[in-house]
Amino acid sequence: MVVSLEDIGRRFNREWVFRHIDYRFEAGQSYAVLGPNGSGKSTFLQVVAGNLIPSAGRIHYAGADSSIEPESAYRYLSLAAPYMDLIEEFSLTEQIRFHFRLRNYRRGFNEEAIIERLEMAAVKDREIRHFSSGMKQRVKLALACCADVPMVLLDEPTSNLDQQGVDWYLRLVEETRAGRLLIICSNQPKEYGFCDHRIQIVDYK
Repeated sequence: MVVSLEDIGRRFNREWVFRHIDYRFEAGQSYAVLGPNGSGKSTFLQVVAGNLIPSAGRIHYAGADSSIEPESAYRYLSLAAPYMDLIEEFSLTEQIRFHFRLRNYRRGFNEEAIIERLEMAAVKDREIRHFSSGMKQRVKLALACCADVPMVLLDEPTSNLDQQGVDWYLRLVEETRAGRLLIICSNQPKEYGFCDHRIQIVDYK
């Protein structure tokens, strides 16, 4: 998977969040998009994911053998972010089954393996609305990382996680990042210390 940005910009009304970004994201590499809160990291990630249309420039997606139309990019990526919602009325088991109706499992994972990786076997039948914020964040990360997609996008991945949860996140990423394109939006070194490349979003104001 390769994502190429050509003079990308995004603005709201007359204010540019970022502009003139030329960059190439490649499979097998991990990238950290850095900047303070409110600097545009999440907006940038939404543009890369195809959820927001750039106000300027173009994005090209390419798979191993052919180009990918922007409107189809969602099929090739997973996204986890604090602002994304789980289905609160579902149990953990139901949420996993629902998610993987639309995605294949990454090799080595299935429903049972994900529940075990989450360390939540005791609550697999509990409705997600009764989960703590940290438990919900773990579920979001596991759904994203354990899907068989070539690109994984994580926005502030340790939000609501304590130190034990941070260690859990780092193990999950290490276990699942091989061979894929990984982009992490963050302002905390503990979240992206392993990344191969760093991008400062404030350089594109």
